Amino acid sequence: METGVTRNQQEENSDKMSKPMKKTLLVLNCIMLGLGNCGGPLVQRLYFVKGGKGVWISSWLQTAGWPFLIIPLICSFLYKKRYGRQETKMFSLKPSVFFPCVVLGVLTGLDDYLAAYGVSRLPVSTSALIIATQLAFTAGFAFLLVKQKFSAFTINAVFLLSIGAVVLALHTSTDRPDHESRLKYYEGFFMTLGASALYGFILPSIELTFKKAKQPITYSLVMEMQIVIAFFATAFCTVGMLINHDFKAIPREARNFELGEVTYYVILSVNSLFWQFFFLGAIGVIFCGSSLLSGIIIATLLPLTESLAVLFFHERFQAEKGLSLALSIWGFISYFYGELKHVKKMKHDPEVGSPK
Repeated sequence: METGVTRNQQEENSDKMSKPMKKTLLVLNCIMLGLGNCGGPLVQRLYFVKGGKGVWISSWLQTAGWPFLIIPLICSFLYKKRYGRQETKMFSLKPSVFFPCVVLGVLTGLDDYLAAYGVSRLPVSTSALIIATQLAFTAGFAFLLVKQKFSAFTINAVFLLSIGAVVLALHTSTDRPDHESRLKYYEGFFMTLGASALYGFILPSIELTFKKAKQPITYSLVMEMQIVIAFFATAFCTVGMLINHDFKAIPREARNFELGEVTYYVILSVNSLFWQFFFLGAIGVIFCGSSLLSGIIIATLLPLTESLAVLFFHERFQAEKGLSLALSIWGFISYFYGELKHVKKMKHDPEVGSPK
């Protein structure tokens, strides 16, 4: 009995990460999240703008790149095998973590479809602003699932982001693409809003899985979790593609693609890679910080995504978008100012609890 407890304690101690390493890992995951959050929607929209029509294809690509993650997982395994414990396993997920990841994978697949449908109907600048409401959903579910605490600055940020989305919803007539019917536009709007709400639930659920896990959580385990989530999300979308006969449509789409057949497949591959950066970065930020921090970073990248969409796709940027963007930036500044004040207070009084 004592030997078993001692062994578990030794494993937990060996898996603990130093603060400098954790900060480095946080920065790395923020970079991956930034690349995926900005690049993913832009390449995804490029696919639709230049002749792509497969919503299920686009949603499938968001997680189909999961085999990319096997490479860093193997590197981590070999490193641990050489410098760490000899009994290190390639895959170490226990049922208490594996089965929640299966459920999260299916939900992620549904979220991928909702998001892909929205991007197929809306300009990137509009869909990005709607996705910003994800922070409000993340905050709400984080409060319910992981007992997240909030400061007045966080509440203010969530309120401002919500108002920004309402402004968009009330002024959509001038933003609708010329070839898009009003019905299809509103379908895209509410599909995107649904994707935002669902992913706002998924992020705190991942954090809850960390808390309920009956094993030490390491970054290698985080990669294993993302592989399982992405695998089952891809399986969900694969069923949709089979029902819709989308696999047969890919060669035809490639031949008719405006930028050429080779470019078509390059765009699909790059799109898949960008989304893997996004998902691994998001779950990595949760590991190093919290689900709310992951949601904040996703929302903070909104102005950059907006600017890139206007630059590359020459999308219209009306006054209501400017107002929504200003409210979003105001909300982000409010949140980070609150965090800065909290960090200063923590330096003077380490016993102060986190307001996040």
